[in-house]
Amino acid sequence: MKTFDNAGKMKHSKAWETRTDADLEGGKFSAFLGPILLLTSVFFLNFISRIIFAPLLPSVQKDLGLAHVEAASIFLFISMGYAVSLLGSGFVSKRLEHKKTIVLAAIAVGISLLSIVFCNSIWTVRAGLLLLGLASGLYLPSGLAALTTLVPSKHWGKAIATHELAPNLSFFAAPLLAECFMTWLPWRGVLVFIGVCSILMGVLFSLFFKGGEFPGEVPNFPALKALFSDKSFWIMMILFSYGICATLGIYTMLPLFLVAQHGLERNWANTLVALSRISGMFMAFLAGWMTDRVGPGLTMSGVFLLAGLATVLLGTLTGSWLVAMVFLQPVMAVCFFPPGFAALSSIGPPNARNVAVSLTVPVAFLIGGGAIPMGIGMMGDAGLFALGVSFAGGLILSGAIPALFFKPKA
Repeated sequence: MKTFDNAGKMKHSKAWETRTDADLEGGKFSAFLGPILLLTSVFFLNFISRIIFAPLLPSVQKDLGLAHVEAASIFLFISMGYAVSLLGSGFVSKRLEHKKTIVLAAIAVGISLLSIVFCNSIWTVRAGLLLLGLASGLYLPSGLAALTTLVPSKHWGKAIATHELAPNLSFFAAPLLAECFMTWLPWRGVLVFIGVCSILMGVLFSLFFKGGEFPGEVPNFPALKALFSDKSFWIMMILFSYGICATLGIYTMLPLFLVAQHGLERNWANTLVALSRISGMFMAFLAGWMTDRVGPGLTMSGVFLLAGLATVLLGTLTGSWLVAMVFLQPVMAVCFFPPGFAALSSIGPPNARNVAVSLTVPVAFLIGGGAIPMGIGMMGDAGLFALGVSFAGGLILSGAIPALFFKPKA
């Protein structure tokens, strides 16, 4: 079996050697499912460790006596750590190589979650969340570098859509997992479970994954100059901010919005949010297929148009129409990431793809996953919770225009 190395050439690997060379030469996507699914499992625990605080937020807010903006600051501190870690991830992966960086991320995420269990004030919790962000941010650049050098570019849409099962499954599983555990345990018990699973997955990945054994690239001056002079890089910076806002940003505040603004019971709100995310696991594949057919730019533009409109309506409607928007908004929003990461992976040479990711995603998470949710929380404290959600929808909608100007180079 052959895989792609970081120079874009072919090299032999002992991994997955039960597959034949004819599979690769014939372009069968199934030949790559083994390593993709193992990466996806690590990504699932990495992602759910950060979003699990969304369904836990009403309980955390009550337990610690927090205002809306203080509760929303949980995601800002995770995003701050995540952004710093992404920016420095190239230095870590250059020294450890991508595989060991992925293992480090998984184990460190588990340890960070276990440390939060022992925190009893908002500032100690914030310190633990900052460490969680620092740990989880190491994964994505190395994970995408390992993925896009393993799979031929003609399959990137489908490969990334498979990889994107992790966040989409996390969006669905997190509320159900939270409610299941909180039937018998406080919210801290949920963190213990995910933390232990993440540590165990890191060990399994180190034993069974054969690949990613090449160093990452640090943001050196030539790489930075090449990226900063490329207008596609700046377009993707904007689009990822809006894409993360449409998915993670809205999701993190939605249970609290439904409970505080519309008076739903916590378990019913979490159930609605969980069920609304089922479609995302299938829509990601549709988005991957559309990306391979019509290109990432046009696909992203359509996603922002529909997701933005649905988010505006989420903030303005009530009753059964509100429930309809709870289900419709994520159907559109989750379609961003397959074309988004395919577009981002086409910026720069193959061995510097992690640089583009580690520069773009931090800013996007700070804005879309931290600042905008905190802004919604501030408006909630001012009695304008619904307007805050609709305003976020207007930002998402505006992304439809710059997406049309993205021109892929690979």
